[in-house]
Amino acid sequence: MNSNRSDHIRLTSHPDPGAKARFPIHWAAPTARERGPIIGTVSQLGQRNVIGTHGGSYALYRALAVSSGTLDPIRRPDLTNTHPAATIGPFPQWTEPEKIVSLDPWGHLVAEVFKPEIAEGLDIRPSIAITRARLDLIEIRDALAAGRLKADGHAIHDNGSVSVVKIAIDPVWYLPGIAQRFGTTETALRRNLFDQTAGMFPELVTRPDLRVFLPPIGGITVYLFGDMGRLSDPRTKFTCRVHDECNGSDVFGSDICTCRPYLIHGIEECARAAQQGEFGIIVYNRKEGRALGEVTKFLVYNARKRQEGGDAAATYFERTECVAGVQDARFQQLMPDALHWLGLRRIDRFVSMSDMKHDALVSQGIEIVERVPIPDDLVPPDAHVEIAAKKAAGYYTPDAPKPEDLNTSGRPLEKY
Repeated sequence: MNSNRSDHIRLTSHPDPGAKARFPIHWAAPTARERGPIIGTVSQLGQRNVIGTHGGSYALYRALAVSSGTLDPIRRPDLTNTHPAATIGPFPQWTEPEKIVSLDPWGHLVAEVFKPEIAEGLDIRPSIAITRARLDLIEIRDALAAGRLKADGHAIHDNGSVSVVKIAIDPVWYLPGIAQRFGTTETALRRNLFDQTAGMFPELVTRPDLRVFLPPIGGITVYLFGDMGRLSDPRTKFTCRVHDECNGSDVFGSDICTCRPYLIHGIEECARAAQQGEFGIIVYNRKEGRALGEVTKFLVYNARKRQEGGDAAATYFERTECVAGVQDARFQQLMPDALHWLGLRRIDRFVSMSDMKHDALVSQGIEIVERVPIPDDLVPPDAHVEIAAKKAAGYYTPDAPKPEDLNTSGRPLEKY
């Protein structure tokens, strides 16, 4: 393969003696310029100031493209006309210590702030992209037909499509802040990240001077409903759903859980908020199978359905722990960061029953005025086991079931 790449391999696990980063990162600085650029491009080893590389989990596909000869490894992206389609921030939370630790609040502005003449030709890539789109969902068309929603030609169009601002966010972890959120030390966090990735990133344990990590995990997609000018207006009422990925339900409509119905319910509530002069927010996190993965999730499905007595609310979480060793690995401590990035201090209508999500937001200083449970008629028949188990475990509902409300087989009573 004809390439501009050198065959020389340079290990990056130890810094040169006395070396200092040319572009140090000062997290939570008042401006992007003072904070410094995030440089994670592999082809610029001498300039990199973070652990990991751009693109997260897609970096391996990039390696395949290079291996096949279809991608020049030192090519830089042409960012002409890629600037954000809507203005976000800056908000005070961007520079408030410890408010944002898992994403780069300036990640959508790097092409504007670090122009070539300023960055001296460095390959500095956005970690956030903002565009405009329309959502076309059959359930929204059903809501129009049923009269729950009405087209206005702006928020909701005659064909049922919904206007949104769509935002993609790649994770950027400030390791000292991540460690603090999880109640551990930065040293312990680095060691566990190193061990659990089989030593994929040796700089985690050899480069304490590099304090930012670009992890190889999925990111976040945010959907905004309403006039963007209302986002920064403290008088605005906000409707919000924070949703964790469930490919089987969200995309393919599997009826063993309430994920797609609850997501669609959140979208309908957000669209309605936009029509009422308010603002709607959907935050979609890539945390498939409670961040345990889809293979583990399907194994749990089998274990639930094949156990003696069949699927049962009383053993819902136990079956997951039997397979995975833990009931839930989503750990919502980092989830509030996306809402801090949007400048939120308050959510007027939180479309979620999750106690974990609620507690994480409140602990991070975001007030929740009202919690909106999923309507009973939106719960699929095969998902009643899940919803009863979650209610009994602490999920919000005006009439939460208790363990004694489950019959001897573990199945919920008819009212649940």
